[in-house]
Amino acid sequence: MTIDYLSLEALLTQARHNIEVTREELDEARRRRQAIASAISKEFPGSRVYVNGSVAHGDALTPLTDIDVGIVIAEAKDTYGPGKKGPRDLMERAAEAIRRVLKPSYPKLTVQVEGCTRAVLVRFGDPVHAGEKDFTADVICAVDNTTGRGLFIPKTPGWSRSDPEAHTRMVLQAIEDTKVAFAHIVRLLKHWNRRHGKPLCSWNIKALALACITTPMTQLDGLSTWYLHAADELDKGETKDPAGVAEKPIKLGKGWTRTQVVTALREAGKRLHEARRLERDGYPLQAHAELAKLFNDEDVLPHPDPDAVRAEAARRFKELSIGGVAAGVGRGADRRQIPVRSWAP
Repeated sequence: MTIDYLSLEALLTQARHNIEVTREELDEARRRRQAIASAISKEFPGSRVYVNGSVAHGDALTPLTDIDVGIVIAEAKDTYGPGKKGPRDLMERAAEAIRRVLKPSYPKLTVQVEGCTRAVLVRFGDPVHAGEKDFTADVICAVDNTTGRGLFIPKTPGWSRSDPEAHTRMVLQAIEDTKVAFAHIVRLLKHWNRRHGKPLCSWNIKALALACITTPMTQLDGLSTWYLHAADELDKGETKDPAGVAEKPIKLGKGWTRTQVVTALREAGKRLHEARRLERDGYPLQAHAELAKLFNDEDVLPHPDPDAVRAEAARRFKELSIGGVAAGVGRGADRRQIPVRSWAP
């Protein structure tokens, strides 16, 4: 009897569907984002609102718990910025406008400026995903950099340079150039990241992907490419702003050293390579098991039946023994020797 097995690519597609943000979550998040945008636009007339983060970039995961929105305040461009006024009173005005407009619709709403370095923190007191504690928004009060590229965003009591508008354009262009492969691969990487202690922030994952996921490709090829590229780049140093604006590189995950991150990336790349090798050699259940270990989430990518895996492993052992691989004859004898960096795509 012939048994049909899912390919690794099909397993990744199933896993990606399991972690994708739902249409209901996305619609509700956008409604709340628009409500914030309307409130701060009225407070700062003539200013432009921009969106950033996972919802804007098209790679949000479920459960969706936050959004990002910013406003470039027109009236502040000549009087606020480095060497001028700090961002605190702009943040206070934005916070009060959000309270005034949104509180009637969200009775448990709280808006915080005290203790916030970068953004006004909005807590809705009303999650968009059942079972979550809350839903939040980070609201950035930015000013145009009139002498160079990008924006000045708060780093209270002062400012720092960034270009979130360019970041969003770059991500959306990458999605178009790769025929959506960029977003699919980033989603899978973000889930791998959160199941392994968050060695990288989401933006670091995407910044690294912008340099290596540039053409249409399979999810398997994209993951292999990214793990290799990310490990090599972080081995050299922390990731620089792909827009070339921020003064400092992107921070690593809290509590992680660069050596630890590189090790985690190389181990993940090797496990993926082993899964692909097993699939190529005709052992799909062991390949599946390796991929499941990589993602470490039974709900998203469950392990195959262990008895079936053991049976396949016994078959593999028998075939390799009979083939005389150790003696250099039989199945696999003509296979190219695998170098140290064998998991390179």
